[in-house]
Amino acid sequence: MKKIGMGLVGPGFVAAHHIDAVRRLGDVDVVAIAGSSQQSAEKKAREYKVDKAYGNYHDLIADPNISVIHNTTPNYLHLPVTMAALAAGKHVISDKPLALNPEEARTMRDAAVKAKVAHVVTFNYRGNPLVQQARGMIARGECGDVSFVHGHYLQDWMTDPNVYSWRSDPAKGGSTSALGDIGSHWCDVAEHVSGLKIASVLAETTTVIPVRYSAGASAEAFSTKSSGERTPVNVTSEDLASVLLRFEGGAKGSFSVGQVLPGHKNDLVLEVNGKALSLKWKQEEQNDLWIGRHNRPNEIMAKDPALVSPDVRSYVHLPGGHQESWADAFFNLMRDAYAWIAEGGAPEAKPVMLPTFNDGYRSNCLVDAMLKSSAAGGVWQSVVFQAEIR
Repeated sequence: MKKIGMGLVGPGFVAAHHIDAVRRLGDVDVVAIAGSSQQSAEKKAREYKVDKAYGNYHDLIADPNISVIHNTTPNYLHLPVTMAALAAGKHVISDKPLALNPEEARTMRDAAVKAKVAHVVTFNYRGNPLVQQARGMIARGECGDVSFVHGHYLQDWMTDPNVYSWRSDPAKGGSTSALGDIGSHWCDVAEHVSGLKIASVLAETTTVIPVRYSAGASAEAFSTKSSGERTPVNVTSEDLASVLLRFEGGAKGSFSVGQVLPGHKNDLVLEVNGKALSLKWKQEEQNDLWIGRHNRPNEIMAKDPALVSPDVRSYVHLPGGHQESWADAFFNLMRDAYAWIAEGGAPEAKPVMLPTFNDGYRSNCLVDAMLKSSAAGGVWQSVVFQAEIR
């Protein structure tokens, strides 16, 4: 069986999970990785047990044995790396957020559609079986009309002022931190599960830690390394935000994000309330789906291939009582991505669950509206989004 050749640009925190997921597929060959220098790329290649290393992404993209590019670089490199890959006719799987701003994201979306290749954004929480179960229940009308969508995504890895990375540098991470990094995930899963689109937002953002201390190198996400002389850096991007939402069709919503909240490691919660029942999913308890009812006892649905809907069974890999994880959901997304790639990226072959550059562009538009709302002093801001043109 001929394997699909994959190359990865940007071997940071999430790169290891991309490589692990595609290796689990069995029909993908991790051909090479590219880093910021030949030396750093070779070091990471040894760590990830990849045979080939490139000191720049242009050489990796030009490798004839590579047909899929995984872009896990810092945000400011998403545009040049992805555009170069698309120009070379390669399929692209990009980390989120897709771009620094909606204009860049739309450019990438339109270029990907024109190139007629597979284009995927890693909104990996869609890969959780019970996320898909909740989505199906709502789509089938089991919840009744949705009235309220709410929740939060809270972390604490940036609580220490000595944590400083490219995410806090506007030139590399963009003008947003918490909203772009994890708020994008929450909004994507909220729209995906509810089946509703956010029409307008009212946001308040703040910077709890306005001064951070840099050791001169960009720390990887969730890193606890702290050594050497440090320089104070003024930070302007938000590390805490709360947002009110209005959905198309009249439903309301709200969510909060924060990365400086002690004790919250990866606390994503989504609840959807319909007129017939409510559904709540917690990422840190991702094998359970809470079902709330008005006139009978509430229940917890456990992840079990014998209990989930038929369309969800392919996302469940273990019997009931055997816990699945973040990495398994990530694998599910990659499996769908490579199923699409195997079909040449034809639009009609895209798996329903799979998030594309169109979803990535929409996410940038949502975050942009939130930032504008907060900058204006907390006023309602419409989400401006340009649909695909084929």
